[in-house]
Amino acid sequence: MSLVRNQHRNRNRNRTRRAATAAVTLLMAAALGAAGTGASNAGTAAPQTRQIASSVLGSDYKVTLTALRSTQDEYAASVRLQVYKQSGGAWKESDRVTVGDVDGWFWYPLTGSGAVCEFSTASTEPAPLDVSLLITPSIGCSEPTHYVVKEGRVFAG
Repeated sequence: MSLVRNQHRNRNRNRTRRAATAAVTLLMAAALGAAGTGASNAGTAAPQTRQIASSVLGSDYKVTLTALRSTQDEYAASVRLQVYKQSGGAWKESDRVTVGDVDGWFWYPLTGSGAVCEFSTASTEPAPLDVSLLITPSIGCSEPTHYVVKEGRVFAG
């Protein structure tokens, strides 16, 4: 009788151990999967964006500045300057350039108040365009970058 009881007890212990091992394995796999997902998607996920300035030049062009959060560094950002031409009653992108270096700006100052220090344009052909952005509140604004928009294309000025 005691031999049968011991076998039954051992079988229950083995089931409990297997269940605990399976639970720990599932938890570890979930944790590793979540960590892996974050790292692997970091380079492929679409960046968070925020438009920080926009100007319409007459009825011909629209110019926008957009902050793009880095997918590699949560504090870094790039700034995209886009030019749109009016075509068939809709704005169609005609050119884009990166202001400064890729991921060369800080996300939080770029998306906070006072981010755009200077964004000046004119409704002439070619249209001068100057951009100065906040580096950090303690450093202040960047030196203005000069561009010229000619026939919908952006050129360094």
